[in-house]
Amino acid sequence: MCIRDSPSEGEREWGVVCYGRCDINNRGQDKAIIMPNLRLQKRLAASVLKCGRKRIWLDPNEASEIALANSRKNIRKLFKDGLIIRRHVHLHSRSRVRRMKESKRKGRHTGIGKREGTINARMSIKVLWMRRIRILRRLLRKYRAMKKIDKHTYHSFYMRSKGNQFKNKYVLIEAIHKAKTEQKRGKDLTAQVEAKKGKKKTEPQKEKPQEKTKKGAEGKK
Repeated sequence: MCIRDSPSEGEREWGVVCYGRCDINNRGQDKAIIMPNLRLQKRLAASVLKCGRKRIWLDPNEASEIALANSRKNIRKLFKDGLIIRRHVHLHSRSRVRRMKESKRKGRHTGIGKREGTINARMSIKVLWMRRIRILRRLLRKYRAMKKIDKHTYHSFYMRSKGNQFKNKYVLIEAIHKAKTEQKRGKDLTAQVEAKKGKKKTEPQKEKPQEKTKKGAEGKK
């Protein structure tokens, strides 16, 4: 870096000229500061470090030394010495987005003024129905595979769930338990009735009192 009163034509071609009042003793006089043009060095550094030119940082205090580097070997040496640095990639921070999402989960920022579009556009009724019916049908298949319900019960509850009879999975589970208890109760009642019928058949028939008197009268004659 050097200071001149006025740059020559060769100096203009060699570097970038900056005018400024930098001499304390000569106040009020314009001085020209010659800065070397480091376009070549920046291009070589970007090629060597495998990044864009915007990410290359050249030490402004060592501009004259960097200007002498006209080969990749010299650029590598300067990078090792720390005169040339590859800047980090600027990341787009998502901390504010995460904070907003967390607050939205709690129910903030979701009032009438924040809504755009109809209810059906924001969350399709068809999508909600598909989610619900898939949950119900998955539960019915699971119960049938575990032999908790037979194929007839499965079919009846399948058709009832298709007819929008069950609001959610827990309502369906309660309905299944209720149906199973009713089936068990009906089986118990039929079993009791059949047992009573069988008992009547096995028991010896008692003679009626009129028949007894008739038989006694016949014997006396």
